Amino acid sequence: MTMNENNANTPDLSVPDHLMYSEDHVWIDTSVSPAVLGVTEYAVERLGDLVFIDLPDEGSEVRAGDEPVELESAKAISTMVVPVSGTIKYVNHAVSDDPEVINGDPYGEGWILKIELDDDEPELLDADGYKKVTE
Repeated sequence: MTMNENNANTPDLSVPDHLMYSEDHVWIDTSVSPAVLGVTEYAVERLGDLVFIDLPDEGSEVRAGDEPVELESAKAISTMVVPVSGTIKYVNHAVSDDPEVINGDPYGEGWILKIELDDDEPELLDADGYKKVTE
């Protein structure tokens, strides 16, 4: 996927078809329970190398629009806006111990949260819809 047709220096980034996406650059896999969430490769590229991640507590309740995760890179501090409501069942301690895991594999080992969803049908984008957001 080309993020910006006018910028030849912008790399093509991965947007897996089996995931759903928010306009805030969060991916979610709703095919499993609890649902798995992380930040997209686009977000990782924009933030730069992550150096610190502050995760919420397991068992915490979140609402769509909450910002329970803080991501810090050499460039900026940002938050992950969750696009769903539910209960955080698991947090990926491996990414807080070594944030580089997200940089290297944002859609796999770099997952951030697993949430038991309150709403079975969150309003999310498919891969094609998300690609349009990042163009």
